[in-house]
Amino acid sequence: NGPTSCDADVSVLPEECISNIVSLTSPKDACTACAVSPIFRAAAESNVVWTRFLPSDYQAIIARSSSSSSDILNFSSKKKIYLSLSDNPILIDDSKKVLLSIP
Repeated sequence: NGPTSCDADVSVLPEECISNIVSLTSPKDACTACAVSPIFRAAAESNVVWTRFLPSDYQAIIARSSSSSSDILNFSSKKKIYLSLSDNPILIDDSKKVLLSIP
């Protein structure tokens, strides 16, 4: 049996397209998408996805943190930045405020 008009092969979509689709989900769903296929894994690991999950002012927030927290900006991927901010509270504004986690 050959393909029908209802069959769809997402592997023919460009990775950027899949990344955009995954970025419209949640961080948990993006992590789950990694198990779907190699192309979904690549798309779900992309900075396009994780940049959209980070607050738009995440760099300014981190810049307001202690010097040790500012090392977060040197992480190799936006996913690592997101996971670090999700798992570890950071002190900002001369240690007067705490960023507990990001959504």
